[in-house]
Amino acid sequence: MNRRNVLGLPLAIGAAGGLPAPARAQGVYPDRPIRLLIGFAAGGPTDIVGRRFADRLGAVLGQPVVVENRSGASGAIASVEAARARPDGYTLMLATSSSHAIYASLAVRPGFDPVADYAAVALVGVVPMVIAAHPAFAANLPEALDKIRASRGEIALATSGNGGIAHFAAELLLHQAGGLRANLVHYRGGGPAVQDAIAGHVPLVVETFATTLEHHRAGRLRILAAFAGQRSAAVPDVPTAIEQGVPNMLANTYNALLAPAGMPAPVIAKLAEATAKVAAEPEFQAFLRSVSVEPVLDSTPARTAEFIRSERAKWEPIIRATGLRIE
Repeated sequence: MNRRNVLGLPLAIGAAGGLPAPARAQGVYPDRPIRLLIGFAAGGPTDIVGRRFADRLGAVLGQPVVVENRSGASGAIASVEAARARPDGYTLMLATSSSHAIYASLAVRPGFDPVADYAAVALVGVVPMVIAAHPAFAANLPEALDKIRASRGEIALATSGNGGIAHFAAELLLHQAGGLRANLVHYRGGGPAVQDAIAGHVPLVVETFATTLEHHRAGRLRILAAFAGQRSAAVPDVPTAIEQGVPNMLANTYNALLAPAGMPAPVIAKLAEATAKVAAEPEFQAFLRSVSVEPVLDSTPARTAEFIRSERAKWEPIIRATGLRIE
């Protein structure tokens, strides 16, 4: 974007015309603390992952990485701030599907482009969505889908909110399972949706592994399927939807490290290398899995950029089909 060129112009002139560059540019990056913007409130799942990641990234880089929560609008407030920041490597963000796949497609004027306005650094972790049932309702996904099919739209399927990743994961499941219809019930958060499924007020709920796994292990809910390409190493007893006959049923939220577009390639490379070192730490991998996040061990800037592009492309037609828009 034009603002990137404006921000980069003084340095380009200095390099070409022999003018002195700022003293800080002559140092070794990083030479001061780094901000990590998180678009959600402190204590939430993205914040929990972000703070542990920031701590480990700072240890590798030799400078503090300070988390700053900019909550609101499904992560869009932090996204806009990151997009407008100086591309010098000292402002980063931890993006999620809520901001960069869902909100960016729902909003008429999101205020940022999820691809063009950012330099991708690394994919830290992926959180597959799941479908869970009250134990009395169904023993597996095919049985649940048969009941949905027979009910002709009467069976309730709970989500954590209208227009969120759980909502569109449910829409994708119904579409991929053959154009089924269900009574989608949207709650104000995953907690209430899960609690009503446990109580039997709704038979099915689409949510993340993180909000359902404890209840699955305790027998209060049964996770019928993970919307992932393979079974989770942390929960190998839960099959995927794909292996139960629903093709291409992939739905997740993610944690991606991004920077403002126009950041110098050497800085991107250093951050990517540091993130790879963090990802390789057995303790960090164990931590991610303990909060139901699958670590990504082979991330690169190019793969991260392609992942974000493909996630947005996947959700755009599903969002358009619902007719939902945010003005």
